[in-house]
Amino acid sequence: MEIKQVVAITTVPARSERLSFAQVQELTGLHPTIVGELIELGWITPERTTADAYLFRPRDLYRLRKFDRISRDFELPVLGASIVVDLLERIEYLETKVREMSRLL
Repeated sequence: MEIKQVVAITTVPARSERLSFAQVQELTGLHPTIVGELIELGWITPERTTADAYLFRPRDLYRLRKFDRISRDFELPVLGASIVVDLLERIEYLETKVREMSRLL
């Protein structure tokens, strides 16, 4: 009779909230050059790993999806679509502040 050793794993590696470049491409459908252009513009600022790979935050993914939708729907160039997304985010922020101020009155 053979005795087998059972190894119990007590910890599971923590799941990262960061997304790789390949994951972002898959989830957004954006061409790598467009994502690279947005990084160069400073519109999204992914983290860099020691291997010089990019790691994106969930917020970056949200912004890139919004960017893609607006650029396709309105046939805007990269810079134009990024400005529209920035303005929409600013409007959303200001509307939130107005609601907060209204609650205080």
